[in-house]
Amino acid sequence: MLFGLSALRPRSKAAPAARAPDPNLAPGWFSRDEAIMGTAIHVELWAASRAAADSAIDAVMAEMHRIDRAMSPHKPDSELSRINREAGAGPVELSDEMAGLVARALELSHLSQGAFDISYASAGQLYDYRAGVRPDDATLAEACRAIGYQHLHFDPMACTLAFGRPGMRIDLGGFAKGHAVDRGVAILRRLGVAHAIVSAGGDSHVLGDRRGRPWTVAIRDPRREGEVVAVLPLENVAISTSGDYERYFEQGGVRHHHVLDPRTGRSPAHLRSVTILADDGLTTEGLSKTVFVLGRERGLELIERLPGIDAVVVDDHGELHFSSGLLGPGQPA
Repeated sequence: MLFGLSALRPRSKAAPAARAPDPNLAPGWFSRDEAIMGTAIHVELWAASRAAADSAIDAVMAEMHRIDRAMSPHKPDSELSRINREAGAGPVELSDEMAGLVARALELSHLSQGAFDISYASAGQLYDYRAGVRPDDATLAEACRAIGYQHLHFDPMACTLAFGRPGMRIDLGGFAKGHAVDRGVAILRRLGVAHAIVSAGGDSHVLGDRRGRPWTVAIRDPRREGEVVAVLPLENVAISTSGDYERYFEQGGVRHHHVLDPRTGRSPAHLRSVTILADDGLTTEGLSKTVFVLGRERGLELIERLPGIDAVVVDDHGELHFSSGLLGPGQPA
């Protein structure tokens, strides 16, 4: 049987459909949010692929969990809890990390003449902001007798800490989150990440820029949720905001919030928020609490004496005040 030539030609195969590129293998911005250390943790970065981003973010989140396990006052097996249990009876050996934080805390206490003091915890533990509970005057006065950084007996050579007053406690809530974001950025740098932001509540540390434009961090309006009072373009800097709107309750027209004056055990009422910019989050978070306690005039005077540090203050009338480093020449603060 004869066939025509056309029947002998091989049939052409249909060209395979082009596959869409796998977004997981493409470079881009990747982010993740988790709840750690009693606050919202956010990591956003530029990476070569989803796998590279996930690996880097996993490392940051693991570090956040490690710091929480060591420094939480609510975990009985944390290093901080062990210190609070044992340091009243004699010197307690500290990890190198904890010793470094205690040393920085004492430096800030001396610099601020006690406006920053990690021994505020004897009074701080008496407040429950969710339940709207505060201590009565007599109980608070008794707790304040245990406060005083001068009675924290720290031996930097032996890496030990002892409490010199009955009932003393310490709490690193004044700058533990700032330390955590610093550690997160340090991990990303080691992994070769060049553009990122790590945030823990009101504390952030930005690495590089957003690939050609700065990061923008907003300072929220302390009295109008969802509104902002300033937007700052940032690169390679840490920023922390402490506000009287974060954890608070009101009784009898008085706002009781989580920033306490260690000298009184009460919440200062002369400011609504303080934002600090500096090279590291340990400094920014510690100074945001310090300036809040000192007030606008004394707080900004302190900031002006410290090189490379700036501040934005919202006073009790809602007015903005800036340190000179954030103003153009000749502009009043």
